[in-house]
Amino acid sequence: MTTKPRAKKFRIRRSGPAAIGAAVRSDQATPDTTTTKTARPVPPKQPSAADKPTTGKTTAGKTPAGKRAVAQTGDVASARVAGADTDIDAIRREGLTGRQLRMARRVAQKNNLPATSDFDAVRLLRQAGIDPFQRSNMLELVVPQGGGEAHEGGAPDAFAGAQGGAVSTAGKVQLPQTVPVQKQTLPSTELSPAERRTREISEIQRDIAARRRRKMLLLITRLAFFVMLPTAIVGYYFNYVATPMYSSKAEFLILQADGAGGGGLGGLLSGTQFATNQDAIATQRFLQSIDAMIKLDEDVGYKEHFLQDWIDPIQRLAANPTNEETFKTYSKNTTVGYDPSEGVIRMEVTAADPESAADFARRLITYAEAQVNQLSHKKRGNQMLDAQVGFENAQAERRKAQEALVTLQQKGAILDPDGVIVALRGQINNVELQLQEKELQLAALEDNLRPNQAKVDGAKGDVRRLNNLLDRLNARMVDASQGENSLAQLSVRIQMAQADLVSRDVMLQSALQMVEQTRVEANKQVRYLTISVAPVVAQEPSYPRKFENTILAFLIFSGIYLMLSLTASILREQVTS
Repeated sequence: MTTKPRAKKFRIRRSGPAAIGAAVRSDQATPDTTTTKTARPVPPKQPSAADKPTTGKTTAGKTPAGKRAVAQTGDVASARVAGADTDIDAIRREGLTGRQLRMARRVAQKNNLPATSDFDAVRLLRQAGIDPFQRSNMLELVVPQGGGEAHEGGAPDAFAGAQGGAVSTAGKVQLPQTVPVQKQTLPSTELSPAERRTREISEIQRDIAARRRRKMLLLITRLAFFVMLPTAIVGYYFNYVATPMYSSKAEFLILQADGAGGGGLGGLLSGTQFATNQDAIATQRFLQSIDAMIKLDEDVGYKEHFLQDWIDPIQRLAANPTNEETFKTYSKNTTVGYDPSEGVIRMEVTAADPESAADFARRLITYAEAQVNQLSHKKRGNQMLDAQVGFENAQAERRKAQEALVTLQQKGAILDPDGVIVALRGQINNVELQLQEKELQLAALEDNLRPNQAKVDGAKGDVRRLNNLLDRLNARMVDASQGENSLAQLSVRIQMAQADLVSRDVMLQSALQMVEQTRVEANKQVRYLTISVAPVVAQEPSYPRKFENTILAFLIFSGIYLMLSLTASILREQVTS
């Protein structure tokens, strides 16, 4: 950086050709003040190639060799110093780079100009009419010595004949044009902050656009490889390779017998789908089991149907398939659904030809009907078995009571001991009445003064005979009511046996009613499978659904790619952080 000199007078000492040029310029200035600052001595150099007309043009802005003045000494005017400082300040504001300033100093040294600084070199070169940044002047600084080849506008030896300063060719513009201060046209790599910011922003925008294009291209490539290509393969398979499959649909219900239910909660649920909900679910599970597949294979050859050669390899079974492998194909091609709100079982069977699909569906409905009958039959059989066992036990107990009663009756040889006792009591009462009458008659005869002896003897005989009969009846009565084999004890045992027989009769009647009621309930629990939609032979294939399956494959591959990309980005962010 050059500091503005503050001394009013200073002297500049020069030597050689540079001192001669400085003396000439100082004579032309006003001799007011002198300078005391000495310039850097410049050694004499060979004549420059610019002094020689090499391209046929004359130089402009320099003093010819014939009019060059001799060296003089004197004071430097202060006005000139002030003008030089003003020019240097203006040049400094132009924002020249360090490279340009060093190039200007080398050109000034080549032309023997007494430059005190880099900016002063630019000022002196412009005063001499030389543009230090022109291509020809820059190349002349590096031309070979001693008769080398000429460069653009230069001589074979660029430093030969440089005695009188630089000589410019005629018609060649070497002086910088006067332009507004706001617009700089000088070749400079340094830009203003606003232009630098604009340039950086433009570069950033171009870089962002380039990165966006690159990322977009990479994204399109990844999508094409991981999503579009697999989707195209899947679409090609569904449209041109997959074997058409025909489906047969059927719908059936499981109903309960009429009059079912009874009272309570069962009566509320009778006639609805909830009454047969368990049976419908059990039937659905059976149709989706390997047991149904094995029965279907044994009856109509399910494995052989899917082993045919004209079925595509993906849907065709392998050679000698196991039951598990066949069941996978069966599960894929047989769909059974149950709607609890309606109580309807919907079934769809898929096969390679429509006749086989309809036949498979009919067979499965037959298996389902047999399964429903088996389930209800087992339930009814268990209930009837319990009721029948109770009835048989009641019959056996009643038979034992009857045998005990008959044994007691046979043991006493009297069928009705109570009747015998009652008869004895009646006879005793009758004899006692007759005895009283005879005693009264005898007393009446004896009351006479002269009774009839015959009548008195007859009456006494009657009394005696009645007393004997009464004694015998009393003895029989005593024998029937006392002892182990008395009629009273026998009568009690027979009454107990009769009561036991009556209770066994009641129990037998209850068991019989239970059997009848159980039979009625079992009949009410009978389940019926009713077909609402019968399977029919399809005329057009139902599968594969080409468009839907292709769109589904696209969505699946897109989801997989999205999940993998999100996972990779999250892992990358965590690793970098």
